[in-house]
Amino acid sequence: MTSPSVTYSRIQRPRIFYGWTIVAVGFLSHVVCAFHMSSTLSVFLKPLTEDLHVSRGLFSLLRSGEIVIGAAMAPFVGPLVDRYGGRWLMAGGALVAGAGFLLLGRVNGFWQFLLIRWGLVTLGGVFMCQFVVTVTIARWFLRKRGRALAIASLGQGLSKVAIPLVTAFLFMWIGWRQTWAVFGIITLVLVVLPAIIFLRRSPEDVGMKPDGIDEATDDAALRAQRDRASAALHFNSTDEAVWSRREVLRTKAFWLICLTYGIVNVGIAGLNLHIFAYVSDVGYPAMISATVMSIIATTQLGSTLLWGFLSERMNINKVTMIMFLVQGVGLITAISTSELAPIYVGFFIYGAGLGGSQVLQELIWAHYYGRVSLGTVRGLGIFISHTIGAAGAPFFGFLHDVTGSYMSSFIMFVIAVVISAFSILLVRAPEK
Repeated sequence: MTSPSVTYSRIQRPRIFYGWTIVAVGFLSHVVCAFHMSSTLSVFLKPLTEDLHVSRGLFSLLRSGEIVIGAAMAPFVGPLVDRYGGRWLMAGGALVAGAGFLLLGRVNGFWQFLLIRWGLVTLGGVFMCQFVVTVTIARWFLRKRGRALAIASLGQGLSKVAIPLVTAFLFMWIGWRQTWAVFGIITLVLVVLPAIIFLRRSPEDVGMKPDGIDEATDDAALRAQRDRASAALHFNSTDEAVWSRREVLRTKAFWLICLTYGIVNVGIAGLNLHIFAYVSDVGYPAMISATVMSIIATTQLGSTLLWGFLSERMNINKVTMIMFLVQGVGLITAISTSELAPIYVGFFIYGAGLGGSQVLQELIWAHYYGRVSLGTVRGLGIFISHTIGAAGAPFFGFLHDVTGSYMSSFIMFVIAVVISAFSILLVRAPEK
């Protein structure tokens, strides 16, 4: 007969909760998803615009189109994640995106590059990246959701740290065309089989509970302890609520969160694509531009876990406000002068704030709308916020074409993060 002390030990310290395997697959997916991002495309901006004979403004429309496509598909993909989980969605997406990367090195014109990015890379990325990964992970955790999402997103952070320098090296060794092929092979290897073998939709599907707690043996004392912890971490009663699209769209919280992140996404999308060119235009060589991008990525990586742990101990709205203000301080420092030291320091601070962007955004949606309908809610949210953010890359690009400078764009970005820092405090729990 099992003693109470043994039961307590088994519940409190399970050997390995399967949710951490889900996090590991999410980590690998995040590594690959960095290949799709504006910051990666930024490294290719100069050689591609020169070889394919397009302006920076026109090239920026490529990334905006990708964001719009992803936003338009999100409301349809979200319910699929809720119903079927991310297993086959991620595996299929990786196959399509990997094939797209392999084909990018064979293009002869910008229109071909655009069609492959939009038709294969972006399409595959919608199913392999973004909220498909985070919704899948969020279903497996309640109390440890912040750290779980943060650990998974470290994959993207590590990839973003390495990409600028590795890509610069690959350019010199095999050229930009074969660099895309390398990205394609890595995508196929890291995501397809791990997703098929290990991913599961939710802990309930395999007889478990979120965080690995076995409710059948969880006695009254332990249940009370968990309730106290949940209260301290600001969980609410909506976590098991089922939301329809119409109900979500009628809540004030939905629109506030969408607009808050939407206006910031304008600046993030623009900066990610143009940061490499901005530093080059200031007068520094390509390797310096690459190190600036690596600094942003390194501090983003280093701060991700911190934001995840803070979210488990502080009110999610207040943590998000702090994150936006840190980004603003960093941007002001970076653009205040053309001297290299303040540029490094400023983007170091900005990267530290950016490290919380993805984690806190996923957490605030899960906090206010729960995990059961999270795919549906996130799909709608992405459609709104990413559609707004799609204006960022061409806005930065065409404003540069007109003024010959990125300064006006950066100043507007600072204003946006300050507005968002205080608007997020207005969000309240929605009522069904």
